[in-house]
Amino acid sequence: MADVVDAATRSRMMSRIRGRDTKIEVVIRKALHARGLRYRTGVRTLPGRPDIVLARWRAVILVHGCFWHAHDCGLCRLPATRPEFWREKLESNAARDHRNQAALLEAGWRVAIVWECALRGRGSQAVASVADELAHWARANDKTIELRG
Repeated sequence: MADVVDAATRSRMMSRIRGRDTKIEVVIRKALHARGLRYRTGVRTLPGRPDIVLARWRAVILVHGCFWHAHDCGLCRLPATRPEFWREKLESNAARDHRNQAALLEAGWRVAIVWECALRGRGSQAVASVADELAHWARANDKTIELRG
């Protein structure tokens, strides 16, 4: 199936997709701040530059978009245009995520992963319940947590 827009338009659209300060990430950060958690963002010294770093609790929160991180849910559909390129791209993104998570755990950091489908889509939860769960996890001593829809 051919793309519905020309190559220049598609390139312009894709260039506007950013890797940080996404809507879901900002919503989670605001909710965590409202619950008294203070954080840093994009710490370059940590593997993979985690989205949210809770240094006081030695914990990081990774906010993953279901498409870009190849989550197995309804929000991740392989594009019909250039499927082999996209399959390779998304598989390499997922492999890099696993390497970064393993490096964080090895360095003594606790890791939480929040998938986009936890806040959007069919099985989504309210932002408040996701933030409550993250706040409880951060203050507890659990190693990892994964929130999905």
